[in-house]
Amino acid sequence: MTSINTAGFAGDTLEIIAFRLHDQEFCVKTTTIREIRGWAPSTPIPHSPPDVIGVMNLRGTVIPIIDLAHKLGMKSTEANERSAIVVAEVHNMVVGLVVDRVSDILTIRSEQVQPVPEVTTSFDKAYAEGIIAHENGMICFLNLARMFKERDMEDMAA
Repeated sequence: MTSINTAGFAGDTLEIIAFRLHDQEFCVKTTTIREIRGWAPSTPIPHSPPDVIGVMNLRGTVIPIIDLAHKLGMKSTEANERSAIVVAEVHNMVVGLVVDRVSDILTIRSEQVQPVPEVTTSFDKAYAEGIIAHENGMICFLNLARMFKERDMEDMAA
């Protein structure tokens, strides 16, 4: 069994939040998450990047709302009452990530994170920290810092 370099993981366990986009399960570290909100419409911004749905007011702060499925190269999410907005902090900027639904908050052992196989995938493999084989299926572990480059975040803030 190939092990992944776990230098980026502190300790023997990881706290993750799992969510669904279409029929796929993804997760991120809970340390990047500020809160989970129910779906609320956002205000569109003219000429914004294709993965930016718009902006919303989060307790007096305007934050960009990202179509995470589109960002990952998937068909855009059609938000509904079961959708959620996962509010995350990336490169000192707060963003809302639209997901179909939040599945679970899990504690996993760092050795459960396996490298992404060398195959063509529907999203940029650089976005993935690894794959977690879980009792309910496979979970793709996303790296938000690599997904949203600092330069991209500056452009969203402009």
